[in-house]
Amino acid sequence: MEILNSAQYEEYEQFVQRHRAGNFMQSIRWTKVKYNWDFEVVVSRGEDGAIQGSMLILIQKVPIFSRTFLYSPRGPVCDFHNEAVLADLLNGVKAVAKKHKGYMFRMDPYVLEGDDEFVKIARHLGFEHTPYLEDFGTIQTRNNYMIAMEGKSAEEVFAGFHSKWRYNVRVAEKHGVECRVMGPEGIDDFYQLMQITGERDHFLPRSKEYFLRILDAFGEHARLYNCYYEGRPVSAALALQYSRKTIYLYGASGNEDRKVMPNHLMQWSMIQWAAEGDSIVYDFQGIPLPLEESNPRYGVYRFKKGFGGTEVLFAGEFDYVFSPSFRRLVLIGEKMLKISRTIQNRLKNGKQKND
Repeated sequence: MEILNSAQYEEYEQFVQRHRAGNFMQSIRWTKVKYNWDFEVVVSRGEDGAIQGSMLILIQKVPIFSRTFLYSPRGPVCDFHNEAVLADLLNGVKAVAKKHKGYMFRMDPYVLEGDDEFVKIARHLGFEHTPYLEDFGTIQTRNNYMIAMEGKSAEEVFAGFHSKWRYNVRVAEKHGVECRVMGPEGIDDFYQLMQITGERDHFLPRSKEYFLRILDAFGEHARLYNCYYEGRPVSAALALQYSRKTIYLYGASGNEDRKVMPNHLMQWSMIQWAAEGDSIVYDFQGIPLPLEESNPRYGVYRFKKGFGGTEVLFAGEFDYVFSPSFRRLVLIGEKMLKISRTIQNRLKNGKQKND
């Protein structure tokens, strides 16, 4: 086990970027986005001195108390069935927890549901695992939709689209919808559409500065795809390409001009980038869990399904608890905060009805 210093981060970055289990949230670049978290990098080396397993650990201070929550998003990066490497990385986690007074550690690796061997190893090492958590029960989405890209050309992937989706791409092209690859210069149009989407779908979008941090941190690995119809922005997306995975990270669209199908052209443009970048998957990110038509988010799945991918279900979160008593205190605090917010929302809604 070794805790790296900044002079060794480039070696770490190269390892994560090459590894099939690598993920953009395990990149050092991600710490520039999550700038309000501390972080440490832990690696396990083989006999030849080369990195054989790694983990980026984000560190969040608990308000008031001098304790921290440790989190490795989509970590670790290693052979998930090599218990010796996993145990070595856990020793690194323990050292980081001691240094930063961590009360618990959480990871949500790139491990699929049904990988009983990994779950057995994790539990043997002392991790707690709660299976079958549904929507919003975990930090990262458990149920993603992906297109397997390895060994396929963009045209072969296009042929796998539902016929109506291929038709819709051509509709957008016929109507002159233009999908532009952009960087920070496209942020205003992107954010305008994000605000419209948030109002329509009842969510509060992240700040414009957050999206700019992603573009700045990932550089050539990040792109805005802004679609225009008759000079007006009609849809947009923020995509990342890292560790041979192309990620549809955020998407937005306007309320007008939907009949010219800009979202279909936008997705096709990003899928072409995935093929050009030799990606092994194109990841649409989250779809509902459970995947039932009664789920209010089922339309998200229906749209993504038309592009011919498959559902990919992850095993979820694994916790290693250093202080059970402090964790209970945190859980009580979170429960009280949730109750307080529910009461405030009910009072607010009641006042609006009376008004």
